[in-house]
Amino acid sequence: MRQTKKQKLLKALEESHGVVTNACRKAGISRGHYYRWWNEDEKFREECDAIQEAAIDFVESELFKNIKEGNITGQIFYLKTKGKHRGYIERQEVQQETTSSISFDFN
Repeated sequence: MRQTKKQKLLKALEESHGVVTNACRKAGISRGHYYRWWNEDEKFREECDAIQEAAIDFVESELFKNIKEGNITGQIFYLKTKGKHRGYIERQEVQQETTSSISFDFN
């Protein structure tokens, strides 16, 4: 019976493009059950993760369609996320390493 519920949830997750809340509502299963199964069942987790990746792939392909159609916002978004190594960032990211030596003398 549990496998049937998991399969029902996976189908709903796929139909909702990976949106967990919507899938759980559609399948009649609590989010708690989803996360328990996700943490305890490696095969279930892999299937859920694959659905999430497919949703990202879908959105990326839609983004590229919009970019090809001249969508400036999509172009800017793409460059800010994928073009950072070429300087397409709004803020400067600074990494700082500190070395300090603190000693206490209680004598």
